[in-house]
Amino acid sequence: MPSQPALPRHVLVLNCGSSSLKFAILDALTSEEIISGLAERLGSSTPLIKYKYQGVKKQIELETNQAHGAAIDTLVALINDHHLADHLIAVGHRVVHGGEHFTQSVLIDDDVIKGITQAATLAPLHGHANLLGISSAQASFKGLPQIAVFDTAFHQTMEKTAYLYALPYKLYTDYGVRRYGFHGTSHFYVAEQTAKLLNQSIEHSNFISAHLGNGCSVCAIKNGKSVDTSMGLTPLEGLMMGTRSGDIDPGLFNFLTTQLDYSAQQIDDLLNKQSGLLGISELSNDCRTIEEAAVAGNEKAILALDMFCYRLAKQIAAFMVPLQRLDALIFTGGIGENSDIIRAKVIAQLSFLGLDCDNTANLAARFSKQGIISSTAANVKAVVMPTNEEWVIALDAATIAQEH
Repeated sequence: MPSQPALPRHVLVLNCGSSSLKFAILDALTSEEIISGLAERLGSSTPLIKYKYQGVKKQIELETNQAHGAAIDTLVALINDHHLADHLIAVGHRVVHGGEHFTQSVLIDDDVIKGITQAATLAPLHGHANLLGISSAQASFKGLPQIAVFDTAFHQTMEKTAYLYALPYKLYTDYGVRRYGFHGTSHFYVAEQTAKLLNQSIEHSNFISAHLGNGCSVCAIKNGKSVDTSMGLTPLEGLMMGTRSGDIDPGLFNFLTTQLDYSAQQIDDLLNKQSGLLGISELSNDCRTIEEAAVAGNEKAILALDMFCYRLAKQIAAFMVPLQRLDALIFTGGIGENSDIIRAKVIAQLSFLGLDCDNTANLAARFSKQGIISSTAANVKAVVMPTNEEWVIALDAATIAQEH
């Protein structure tokens, strides 16, 4: 008898933010996206859901002040209306912080909930939103396995020399104060795909992955393992980002509190929401807007881009210490995948590593197109690799669901 085709393995992927809920149903076998969307402005006076199904974009307005529970209820109704539950085998949750406890994706049970709750103290804005998404999904999808996929898990292979802060050791042992890193699913995915693109084994590849979006991080990946990354205890550390400052002198806290009478909340807002590209350009956190202004001659926009690229290049160069040898520099994320300007600026500052930029290939690698953007003569390849974090979550969720 001829073999029967494999049944679709559809996974609902949920990514809960403090006032948003990103969702998608994907076929874990093929990565095909069945439906995707975003519930935004949750808890405000104008919450709504935008989604795309069969190439058509639509939106649903929610009632005033409705939040995650109502958004998931609406999502369930949407799934049922389009008869999309037939092949649904699991719900995969992106969980931002797993602390040291979680080194891989897991089936959610009471013990896992406790662990996520403990880790939420390290990233309260993200952690509590993740827990809210899990509890709402458990109530709405009672028959489906729920799987947690952690942003921090990929970086649990770092050594203490890389992840410890030079603080009293008891802060680490008693409270878990250390560097954890984020964007793990993205760095993992693009490293695997880049190894395939270059036709080499991931177990014998040294890559530096630059995930550049509104949040930005760099990861040193040695033989498929994360050995260092730029984000730390929280997603604030490291690179200059859309609205986040990245690395600063900790003495700034004392200056702001004693000289300017800032509260802790004001400092947190300053560093997370008012800094980065937005703070320097005084225009926007959107890289496209800043690039347009820079081309038009706006000095602050030019400065913002130059600072962004300089700090990124400096971090990439620093990661040659743990790697010693580099096969490829990977650009991913919204900025990394689409900004030929930033890629060219960064590569130009790293020519001493054996990198160069083929202008034609660089201009062509946009809008989710992967490709090598360095010349054939380059000793180190520069690669654009679109990320697909949702598929990583769907794959892990499908695998764990089938095991249980």
